[in-house]
Amino acid sequence: MDSTSLNPKGKFGTAPVFLTAISTILGAIMFLRFGYSVGQVGVYGTIAIIVIGHLVTIPTAMALAEIATNQKVEGGGEYFIISRSFGLTIGAAIGIALYLSQAISVAFYLIAFTEAFEPLLPLINSYLPFEINKMIIGIISVALLSWLMLTKGASSGMILLYIVVAILSLSLIMFFAGGPIDGFIKPDAFHLNKEKNDFFFIFAIVFPAFTGMTAGVGLSGDLKNPKVSIPFGTLAATLIGMVIYIFIAFKLGSSASAVQLGDLNNQLIMADIAIWWPIIPIGLAAATISSALGSVMVAPRTLNAISVDRIIPIPRLNNWLSKLKIKNGEPVNATIVTCIIAFFFVLMGDVNAVAEIISMFFMVTYGSICLISLFENFASNPAYRPSFKSKWYISMLGAVMCIGLMFKINTGYAIISILLMTVIYGLLSYYHKKGDMAIIFSGVIFQISRNLQVFLQKRKASENEAWRPSVVAISKDSFDRFAAFDLLKWISHRIGFGTYIHHINGYLSSKTIHQAELDHARLIKMTQISDSSVFVDTMVNPNYVNSITQALQLPGISGQENNMILFEFNKHQEEGCQEIAENIGLAKAVDYDICILSSSDKDFGFNNEIDIWITGSDYQNANLMIYIAYIILGHPDWSNGGQIKLFNVCAEEDSEEQRGKMLEMIKTGRLPISANNIEIISKAEGVSEKDIINQKSRDADLTIVGFQYEQVKHAGHETFTGYEKIGNVLFVNARSEKTIV
Repeated sequence: MDSTSLNPKGKFGTAPVFLTAISTILGAIMFLRFGYSVGQVGVYGTIAIIVIGHLVTIPTAMALAEIATNQKVEGGGEYFIISRSFGLTIGAAIGIALYLSQAISVAFYLIAFTEAFEPLLPLINSYLPFEINKMIIGIISVALLSWLMLTKGASSGMILLYIVVAILSLSLIMFFAGGPIDGFIKPDAFHLNKEKNDFFFIFAIVFPAFTGMTAGVGLSGDLKNPKVSIPFGTLAATLIGMVIYIFIAFKLGSSASAVQLGDLNNQLIMADIAIWWPIIPIGLAAATISSALGSVMVAPRTLNAISVDRIIPIPRLNNWLSKLKIKNGEPVNATIVTCIIAFFFVLMGDVNAVAEIISMFFMVTYGSICLISLFENFASNPAYRPSFKSKWYISMLGAVMCIGLMFKINTGYAIISILLMTVIYGLLSYYHKKGDMAIIFSGVIFQISRNLQVFLQKRKASENEAWRPSVVAISKDSFDRFAAFDLLKWISHRIGFGTYIHHINGYLSSKTIHQAELDHARLIKMTQISDSSVFVDTMVNPNYVNSITQALQLPGISGQENNMILFEFNKHQEEGCQEIAENIGLAKAVDYDICILSSSDKDFGFNNEIDIWITGSDYQNANLMIYIAYIILGHPDWSNGGQIKLFNVCAEEDSEEQRGKMLEMIKTGRLPISANNIEIISKAEGVSEKDIINQKSRDADLTIVGFQYEQVKHAGHETFTGYEKIGNVLFVNARSEKTIV
């Protein structure tokens, strides 16, 4: 083992992890409810409960062992693992719920501990001048446990843990050595009694017996070598606990009748079977006090780790809870809070309802641990190299079982638990202002993206498949004019995909690379502020033409090949327009749809009206122009009463024919525009189309005009000039006619 995995401050080995876990597993439920389970659902039904329960606990233990052998598990145990994998905000939401479960568990185990005194209370009260009850015993227990942890710390707790585990072992030996109880004739408790309680009702009662296998993980900050102690101790406790429970089920079914086992008035029926009956109440006391001891050692360390991460929205409280006792490194302040919570719930006297919510929180914790293992296996992070390797399908089984059993046990409590953690997450996110994208999520998203891109690239598109724009935009004025970026944002909102390239003049060097990094950060900030889904990047080249050439050869980031390029120029700067016109042939050579945005000082105005202009020689571009207009109008920026107007310019003698064609297209659904928004304009002799557009679209926020490549070859950049009286103009050239379906 690498020396860097060792904890120089650790004082415990593997034994405390195993003993804390096994003493929590073999706890109150085993003594008080396991006989009732066998009486209700039979030996085989109880074994089914054990097996189903361990379909949660074994995958969780394996996932925990895997994670612990890959990273150094510091103080906080399960919270540390979850928060360092899912991020502090999500980890804290689960961690706070986990801490409350651990703290309340102290009270739960102590109340169960008082049940061991039920046979002795009459005898005790006969010697006392006043009468005591189980609640008083519980209060005294909390006080003694608090004194022990605050004055002696975990080291003394471990000494006591060795003693109680020894008593627990002795009680089990005497139970297995015992014979059938008086009046027992033949085994009748092996099969499920369908007339009795529902199987999952009994499962809900028994399942908490198996949920203690991670108890020892909370000692992670006190272990000499967590990478060895946590996997070995946790897995050993889980498997040994399962075997013991199966043997207990057979022993109970072979020693008492179903009626005797199902009698709730005789909860300690194991005492009637044992060769010396007092050992069972003593064992119950040992099991419950050891479970309480394990919880009171683990819970403060979870709270301390949360406060060290500065998660709680009160800085002074974080500072106070994060303090350790100088003498022994104990989280004394966190222990005080834990003991107060335990004292409060002991005063309530009955935490059966709360115990189900506790189980829910533990299930969420176990499911989270399984998901971490599943996501790590899926993400294939090269830094994730655990020495113990679980299987992805085992982790997935554990996660699915956790979620399913939560709702099967108690749907209401499951919803309450999830809602509570959602509220905690929302409050913490608001307090910390920004989320923290954990590496594990980045890896999962990377793998999903990679697989989808490969799938889409291999998949041959159907001839009938609807066209989608996959646009690459290139600009050298990204931070001077935002029109091209805004247009790309609208196109890539839901329907299409946009890649925005910022051109940087210069040769590739450390200086230009540094500039590219700064500009890239500015572009990302633009996407965050504008809440866009545009993919942004930079490109360093000695001239604009080279960047255009490279941009046209970029692979589609979405998995779909790029099919459109977007240029932009300032209509008041003729050289920019001329440079684009000279290089349109490059886009034509790779068979791209071409869009050229002519930006004006008016920009996009009020984002309300889009005018589309179609001429007699422009029908190949028409459907693409309409598509683009509708895609833009679907963005929230344009959704406030936005409208499309379509203008058809034709010779006067063709106006009626064109009107008939338009109405027929509307009727058949090929033209999804209201007839009221279509205007047929007869072009008088001597009047240019540009003059008509300048007059009619003066109030439009975006004007879309088609153009032919042959036009540009003949007239050059003047094809795109002469529109000074209107706002932004988008010139469109479609490589082929798009079908509107």
